[in-house]
Amino acid sequence: MPYPARVNPHLEQARAHSKAWAYEQDMIDVPQHGTVVWTEHDLDSHDYALLCAYTHPDAGPAELDLITDWYVWVFYFDDHFLELYKRTGDIESARAYLDRLDLFMPAEGEITATPENPVERGLADLWRRTIPHRSAGWRRRFVESTKALLEESLWELANINEGRLANPIEYVEMRRKVGGAPWSANLVEHSVHAEVPAAIAASRAMEVLRDCFADSVHLRNDLFSYQREVQDEGELSNGVLVFEKFLGLTTQEAAEAVNDLITSRLHQFEHTALTEVPALFDEHGVDPAARVATFAYVKGLQDWQSGGHEWHLRSSRYMNEGALASRGGPELGGATGLGTSAARIFGSVLATAPQRMRAYGHTPFETVSPPRPHFEPPFPLRLSPHLEHSRRRNVDWARRTGLLDGVVWDERKLRAADLALCAAGIHPDATADELDVAADWLTWGTYADDYYPVVFGATRDLAAAKVCNERLSRFMPVDGEEPPLPLNPLEAALADLWPRTPNRLEVRRAVDSMTGSWLWELANQAQNRIPDPIDYVEMRRRTFGSDLTMSLARSGAVPPELHRTRPVQALEHTAADYACLLNDVYSYRKEIQFEGELNNGVLVVRNFLDCSEKRAFEVVGDLIHARLAEFRHAADVELPALLRDYDYPPDLLDAYVENLRMWLAGIAHWHEKAGRYTELELGHHPRLGGPTGIGTSSLRISALLPAGR
Repeated sequence: MPYPARVNPHLEQARAHSKAWAYEQDMIDVPQHGTVVWTEHDLDSHDYALLCAYTHPDAGPAELDLITDWYVWVFYFDDHFLELYKRTGDIESARAYLDRLDLFMPAEGEITATPENPVERGLADLWRRTIPHRSAGWRRRFVESTKALLEESLWELANINEGRLANPIEYVEMRRKVGGAPWSANLVEHSVHAEVPAAIAASRAMEVLRDCFADSVHLRNDLFSYQREVQDEGELSNGVLVFEKFLGLTTQEAAEAVNDLITSRLHQFEHTALTEVPALFDEHGVDPAARVATFAYVKGLQDWQSGGHEWHLRSSRYMNEGALASRGGPELGGATGLGTSAARIFGSVLATAPQRMRAYGHTPFETVSPPRPHFEPPFPLRLSPHLEHSRRRNVDWARRTGLLDGVVWDERKLRAADLALCAAGIHPDATADELDVAADWLTWGTYADDYYPVVFGATRDLAAAKVCNERLSRFMPVDGEEPPLPLNPLEAALADLWPRTPNRLEVRRAVDSMTGSWLWELANQAQNRIPDPIDYVEMRRRTFGSDLTMSLARSGAVPPELHRTRPVQALEHTAADYACLLNDVYSYRKEIQFEGELNNGVLVVRNFLDCSEKRAFEVVGDLIHARLAEFRHAADVELPALLRDYDYPPDLLDAYVENLRMWLAGIAHWHEKAGRYTELELGHHPRLGGPTGIGTSSLRISALLPAGR
């Protein structure tokens, strides 16, 4: 915990106010369906005013009262939902209960519904006291995070009813929503009177800060609440339990692994705040006042981290017996000041230094000995009858547009990659022309993926890479604007491909996302930094080009209100993660030994768990299988239930799901059959003195650079 904890001086006022407010809402000693959710002793011993005094140390008295009321409400909701629905497993009543809460969260206008229970009554009161003081952008974010906090409780309940334990990736994604930390981050903005500028609120850097904050808060809560949730409540939504079962660890070993993940997320938070946010300000021309507001928000998130930890050490809600005594001061009412805080922070930094140093200590181009990967086909494969024609035409197209430049690629490398085979698997029902377009896009994307490390990686010239991205976007006009003249094969091939491309707006967004993520990879390479595991998984979907390759074979439109739902997002994320991690397994030797890469899932697991190469492959293999199992569960169980809830025909998304199955089958088949990662192809690699060795290639790289570099 690298930040000092401070206590708001208005603590006692907030305690008195929040108790009176809870009584007014009938939260204390008033039975709900025959069950008393809280007694006065429960509220006093949980001490939510202390939580808020620690997590919002600079809030004024009125703000602290309001924020404390919000936390009293959210914890009461959690326990109210537990007693009435989690313990009974009554999912239909739970859904109706959550649906009514929407009535008390209007982004615009007045609340017109009449509250029927303490949760509705408290929410209505808090909404009226909070919403009028905030901007439209903040209101929208707060509505979204509050709804996620409430609605995803059904995911927890469904897992309890099925006896289903989430895999680690699924767990972290869902815990962010149901755990409420993004909601807490919105309240941090409110308490410090400093909203994040709308121009950067949805940027990668701000999302990473919010997600790192959320993951650290939730995983810390899992450590303290393990005994209460797992042993008393029968909960399955706990990170320690997830790690325990997935990695085959003892409870204590799983707790240590969760603690290491908290440390990794806090390191990522610091890294993003210091290296990405300042550049973001410059890129968007953020004015000085907005920069100050943003850093006030960042400081508020830090205060929440340290304050939340202190509260968990004290609240009767959690497993913390002896924690304060074993840690030593300073404690509430005891010795305080810069000296004691600095001593604790220094101890934290010292204790986590080996983990931080390990992330920066990898030696590139190490000799590795990966096992030969083999995975059963995820779904039955069908191949396009136009495959052979597409293979021939794809080579001709690559030669004509200059991709076979002899620097990044030559014809042997293209034929080994056999991207037409991949296209034929993911889009088996394509016409000949449609298959050519898909094969050419896969070829362009794979060439570009190789181009960036060769041209920008060795020189660590991220500025030139950014210029390249900006120019590539101009070759994908969607509003009739005139593209520039191409200056290298990468641009020439894209210029030729774009007029033949369907779904242009979707494809452009996907390409911009993919090329933008390659800047993140180049930055990691320049810093010799192995990524944090959660950041890696989420960025890998973009670096792999999952959205682009899925769009090439997409059919069966998904209504917008369904596309945002958890089951549909789960289908796309699990499919992408299966493909990305599969690629990491097959490409491991090529990337680690021959290219000096750091952005590989097997290496990320090796570094995080500090384990052997063999164990890292086992863990990644288990993740691949777990994500595929989750995909099947989402398609077979969650999606039909979703369509029933929305009164849609049960076969509405059959074509959409079948396309994802074909995409998975085609990706898996390509990795198994293509020559890109084989020993034969690696024998031609420039590091082994192949015909396009480093000495000759470096003389020609300048011809591939964008203008002005």
